[in-house]
Amino acid sequence: MALNPEQMIQDGKRGDDKALGQLLELYRTYLRLLARIEVGRRLQGKMDASDLVQETFLEAHRNFGLFRGTDEPQLAHWLRQIMAAKVANLVRHYFGVQKRDVRLEQELQVGLDSSSRMLGQDLAAALSSPSQQAMRREQAVLLANALERLPPDYREVIILRHLEELTFPQVAERMGRSLNSVQKLWLRGLARLREVFGEANDFAD
Repeated sequence: MALNPEQMIQDGKRGDDKALGQLLELYRTYLRLLARIEVGRRLQGKMDASDLVQETFLEAHRNFGLFRGTDEPQLAHWLRQIMAAKVANLVRHYFGVQKRDVRLEQELQVGLDSSSRMLGQDLAAALSSPSQQAMRREQAVLLANALERLPPDYREVIILRHLEELTFPQVAERMGRSLNSVQKLWLRGLARLREVFGEANDFAD
């Protein structure tokens, strides 16, 4: 049976902690992928992406009553806002800045939104048919889950190329591989991702 985030949101708002926990869990892989990109850009690995996601979940759980949205895109946006504030606090901590920087939080929000858009529109559009793109579930969330199911090397080359926007020579250097092998790995990875993503779309539609 297809998941219904909208119903789970309503259940969570009614105080169903189990439904809320299950709802947030749907976004763990998606948020961890976005966190990896932003932590790499801002914090040079000073914090594990999974820890950042867990802190985001704790904040979301505590303050779910403040969430005014009703659907999955609004929830994903709200979770990205919380994560942006968490990253901004970490930047302040690690770089010795005492005062809250609203501009930094806004800049981080834009960065997370941009990464989500690249995941959910640019990369997803290259993999899916128009009918799949019209489905109800948030494409970026499904694609993050599909990426998680790939072999590590396939996943890594796609993330570096499409989300971190490295050139093929930069990807080859990062992965310690030849340019030719990276390009072949990328083609195989996209083909496999297309299969897995198609299965995810069929299940969620």
